[in-house]
Amino acid sequence: MVGPSSSHTAGACRLGLIARALVEGTPDRALVELHGSFARTGVGHGTDRAIVGGLLGYQPDDERLRDSLDAAVATGLAVEFKNTTLRGDHHPNSTRITVHRGENSALLVGSSIGAGRIIVTSIDGFPVEISGAYTTLVVVAKDIRGVVASVAGALAEDTVNLATIRVSRRQKGGEAIHIYELDHAPSPAAMAQLLAFPATKTVRVVERVA
Repeated sequence: MVGPSSSHTAGACRLGLIARALVEGTPDRALVELHGSFARTGVGHGTDRAIVGGLLGYQPDDERLRDSLDAAVATGLAVEFKNTTLRGDHHPNSTRITVHRGENSALLVGSSIGAGRIIVTSIDGFPVEISGAYTTLVVVAKDIRGVVASVAGALAEDTVNLATIRVSRRQKGGEAIHIYELDHAPSPAAMAQLLAFPATKTVRVVERVA
């Protein structure tokens, strides 16, 4: 890793990488809100540079992390930082990242929990639990019967093995978020099939973060 702290830099970079994946590339603009220890000591530990490096696609051991703020300006990524206090029970090393890329946008809340490990606890207001240890398929769909079976069937046809499945919803009959941890990413054809399901709103793949 690059940086003085696995929690403040390596983990922070991984959170940036996941936010980047949710909009399928480097965002045009981002709001990074820092909570707890991230807010108090993050700048000194390079948390700001680490998160921006992740948004640019840099890995935690990439030497370019040190200059990521300048690189963001050069590539047209506009980043705003704010200190905040997140509601609820959050790890001290937590952040809320809002990213926009063209018509795509995403809001992620996540924490760096030590030794470079992370946990994403919310995506677009839905409660989730994503560690980044697996390639992860994130599906938002109407809350109706048969969606899990349809997704699992499409993945099976694509010879993708499922490690875990989690589904949560805001309310019955509204929208639900499906988190599928996979042994490898689906093929483009499988992704197209998933997007073609009438109940599907969005389908995104978060590659495993090393």
